[in-house]
Amino acid sequence: MSNDPALERFLHSLAARDAPANTQRSYATAVGAYLDWLSARGVDWRSPARSDLRAYLGQLGLGHARSSVAQRLAAIRSFHRFAARAGLSAGDPWGSIATPRLPRRLPRVLEIAEVERLLAVADADLASAPADDGGLGVALALRDRALVETAYAAGLRVSELAGAAVNTLDLRRGELRVVGKGRKERIGLLGRPARLALRAYLEDGRPVLLERGAGRQAGPEPAEIFLNHLGDPLGVRGLRYRLERLRRIAGLPVGVSPHTLRHSFATHLLDGGADLRVVQELLGHESLATTQVYTHVSPTRLRTVYLEAHPRARRDGSPAGR
Repeated sequence: MSNDPALERFLHSLAARDAPANTQRSYATAVGAYLDWLSARGVDWRSPARSDLRAYLGQLGLGHARSSVAQRLAAIRSFHRFAARAGLSAGDPWGSIATPRLPRRLPRVLEIAEVERLLAVADADLASAPADDGGLGVALALRDRALVETAYAAGLRVSELAGAAVNTLDLRRGELRVVGKGRKERIGLLGRPARLALRAYLEDGRPVLLERGAGRQAGPEPAEIFLNHLGDPLGVRGLRYRLERLRRIAGLPVGVSPHTLRHSFATHLLDGGADLRVVQELLGHESLATTQVYTHVSPTRLRTVYLEAHPRARRDGSPAGR
């Protein structure tokens, strides 16, 4: 990979903005390969010709899927924008190049009944937990129900769910303080079912998991709310694994993930009449445009408003409201 100082500064800027580790790695790979390609052709990355960029775009198209090409180009353009802001180059040379765009996909959303099917699996696990395992089965079932309830109630990202700490949870007020993208803190709200599930897990599940890790851990006990069967923090991979297990047993479609619960949270709020800006705040989105994608997956709310507001929406032809 290229060792250009500009690339190093770009990667440091990503780390300073607390970009996910996967993003940092993929951007390093994409931009590094791009700089190496230009260097091999004797081209200064600060001022490549349009013909050079078209040639590189053509090479990407031969060896990668459209989604991969789009991701690599996003990394390259991000690098050029950073270089321009930092005074390392004049601007983004890709700005005048037509690049392939992927169609915007609507997020997958669960029906309310499907969320309840996930919870029913955890309830079945609780009912069938063996009595001779030291309470482990009960602890895991309580944890899994609390996981789903919390993710769905607060619309959390999977990283926020994994990092949520006990001392940031206020069950009385129904609030969970989390740190999201860019190290920005926000409050996730918890309804009564989520509070009850968390209380049951914290009282009867988490202590069992902590005890299992007490003999191995030399330092202080984990601060995270959700623990694995060894008493260690349940990381992002563990969260995905547990939800995948619930999904499979519940018979839900392949592809349901922790982020699906976040999408469902937003969509169901809008279906219930929540203001888009309120949903934006609850999701922790910087831009309202990011939140607006959910308006395309709320047909129930759109139909209700249409029938109530449009003067010729009624089947009998009478104006609405009369």
